[in-house]
Amino acid sequence: MATFVIGDIHGGLKALLQLLNTLEVKETDTLIFVGDYVDGWSESAQVINLLITISKKINCIFIKGNHDVWCEDWLKTGHVDPIWYMNGGKEAMESYVGFTEETKKIHLDFFEQMPLYHIDEANRLFIHAGFTSVHGVEKEIFTASFYFDRTLWEMALTMSDSQLTDDSNLYPKRLKHYKEIYIGHTPTTNYDCYEPMHAVNVWNVDTGAAFTGKLSAVNIDTKEVFQSDFLPSL
Repeated sequence: MATFVIGDIHGGLKALLQLLNTLEVKETDTLIFVGDYVDGWSESAQVINLLITISKKINCIFIKGNHDVWCEDWLKTGHVDPIWYMNGGKEAMESYVGFTEETKKIHLDFFEQMPLYHIDEANRLFIHAGFTSVHGVEKEIFTASFYFDRTLWEMALTMSDSQLTDDSNLYPKRLKHYKEIYIGHTPTTNYDCYEPMHAVNVWNVDTGAAFTGKLSAVNIDTKEVFQSDFLPSL
């Protein structure tokens, strides 16, 4: 009964298949995805098809990312956000060529059912980007922070170099609410790192699959890391 958290996929179907084969997932395992299933590589719609299929056999939790919000809006209204279009939306729309309206509706339902965060029984938080409320995610006013905020990760990086302990009054309250926090959204390749990064109690599992990096998974109990090959090679 293992639980794996999986980083941003961004339409990388081949990387997802390779990673799942490496994990050798069992029916008793749990997969927690931190969002951004679409945009970037050419098989966004095919990734969603696969995830829906997997969820029928294995316990899966699909957190919603900012790219998923954009794609959901397009599937629902036909509106093409210009920022989305320039950041992988064009490729996502092209991946839906040939898909029936019925299948698109199934995909829309899939997006609409995604939670913005998940807290497990061990008080571990799984969220796409972060949150800004010092009182935790339940008190967040700006829900877009869940899939856009980068300050949580920046704070964790800063605190990892600090001498402050978590019992200090100066220690950020945001980091005290949860035993561990798992995020995506900010590629670790921005820091010349192609593996998940750990800062204080925050784990960043976005290892740049949208660009030149890899798709990664972490066993949340053992912290063992599993990765695909570099996406451009696939």
